[in-house]
Amino acid sequence: MDPFENRATTFEEGDATRDLGQFQASLPKDPTPKNFKILLAYPNHMMVNLLPTNIGILTACLRQNGFDVELFDTTFYRTSERAPDEIRVENLQLRKFSLEDFGVTYKPGHYLDDFRKKVEECQPDLIGYSVVEDTWPQAVAMMEAVRDKEVPTIVGGVFATLAPDVVAAHDCVDITCLGEGERALIELCYRMWRGEDHSDISNLWVNRNGSLVKNSLGPPMPLDDVPFADWTLFEKERFFRPMQGKIFRMVPVETDRGCPYTCRFCEAPSLVSKYRAETGLHYFRRKSWELVEQELLHYIEAYGAEYIYFNAETFLAMSNAEFDQFIEIYSKIKLPFWMQTRVETLSEDRVRRLEEVNCNRISIGLEHGNEEFRKKIVGKGFSNQSILDVFKILDKCSIPVTINNILGFPDETRELIFDTIELNRELATDSINAFYFMPYRGTAMRAECEKKGYITNESQTKGLMTGPIMKMPQLANDELLGLVRTFSLYVRFPKEEWPDIRIAERFDEEGDAKFAELSKRYYERFFDHDFKSTKKACFSTSVYGGPLKKVSEDIVPA
Repeated sequence: MDPFENRATTFEEGDATRDLGQFQASLPKDPTPKNFKILLAYPNHMMVNLLPTNIGILTACLRQNGFDVELFDTTFYRTSERAPDEIRVENLQLRKFSLEDFGVTYKPGHYLDDFRKKVEECQPDLIGYSVVEDTWPQAVAMMEAVRDKEVPTIVGGVFATLAPDVVAAHDCVDITCLGEGERALIELCYRMWRGEDHSDISNLWVNRNGSLVKNSLGPPMPLDDVPFADWTLFEKERFFRPMQGKIFRMVPVETDRGCPYTCRFCEAPSLVSKYRAETGLHYFRRKSWELVEQELLHYIEAYGAEYIYFNAETFLAMSNAEFDQFIEIYSKIKLPFWMQTRVETLSEDRVRRLEEVNCNRISIGLEHGNEEFRKKIVGKGFSNQSILDVFKILDKCSIPVTINNILGFPDETRELIFDTIELNRELATDSINAFYFMPYRGTAMRAECEKKGYITNESQTKGLMTGPIMKMPQLANDELLGLVRTFSLYVRFPKEEWPDIRIAERFDEEGDAKFAELSKRYYERFFDHDFKSTKKACFSTSVYGGPLKKVSEDIVPA
């Protein structure tokens, strides 16, 4: 049975066979040097050290048309009190790691001062910002820091796409890019270089003489027309990324865009709906595996890639025939790789073959443990039994699995959160993520949260590890903060220790001391192992049924 054909998706008849190339010409390519410079600005969460695919692709698009491109990246600046991965290590979601061993350190200056210097030095003709909702405030600060330079500004990314009115309303923003930016940015640069009017370019909202020109979306582009990412503007330290305690020279690879599923907390379904409404076409599509193979070989040769990060929303959202093609091409590569997927896309045959081609880690989104809540509120329709069945398969393989959970959904209670904890206790996972729910603009849940008064229209989301932003009467934020930090303890430790874990939820002297004590034991028991070298990569709570084994007894060569 084909797992991709037997489930509800956003596909309509004819979507899978439609040739997007018939709706538009290929991207232009004219490498003749042009006297026009673009500064790409990448506001990013502090020390989130994964190369951005979008910046790499846009750099390649512009350079293959002869435009001069420079970059300002905020990743190595202290833009917040703590880095997201620091919080995740403390909350027992990640193994400890040291990027400093690979030369990754914070920059000494302030990012706004250095950004202003960069603009003064490179004198760009256009500044382009790529933002998500969480990094929009950082982008605003950057734009305001160089307001007096009067450089035309374009803002793109998923936030600009799903909340264009918010972005376009800021007086520092000249142009807002909705949807895909490759074709629109190339066309914009050509017209500005030639001194031509650019107010009618598809995908762009243009502030012109006090009025806002809103152009419609163009069709989604064929992914085989997208050039390979060019990351030569990034420092060499930007290639190093941790993966559960180990540091790899890692590159992200785009194999598809969009997602065919309809999770109500996610922005992906809104992109699908927007493109369907404005173009009549489906946003989700895949790159040919032949081209993916060429791209992988290019990144290995050009950047010394040693680990592949497939950044698809649901990597295995593919037919069995497409999966066969992936296995065929990747069996020639066999670098360790990470992917995220859903339980519906996994089978015993797929897991076995993924193991054969060196899949290093799988992330699976559970999100919630209450089946009815997960279906009606979260928008994920699989049953608890189906995920238990899949983990019986995963438990037989050596691929470590990370399970993703979200806490603090609208109307969630402490009791519902413990439904999630209880289901997690049944799963043999290597690591456990517990993120805060964020009501992102454009998602199905955003309007509901505003209507119920949990947030206002102006409420700004934060990073998934920073803390909740909603105020709900049935679940105080202090309680939610404590549950996120102790989530892994509740999942892993025997229920006899739950009263101590309840103390560790508190952010006071006694609670912090208890959390430190329990965390030390958690690390010794669950994180002080090389799981890639074990025959059974995951632990379940059943390990408490007998005496603790020595590490040497746990480790079995693969």
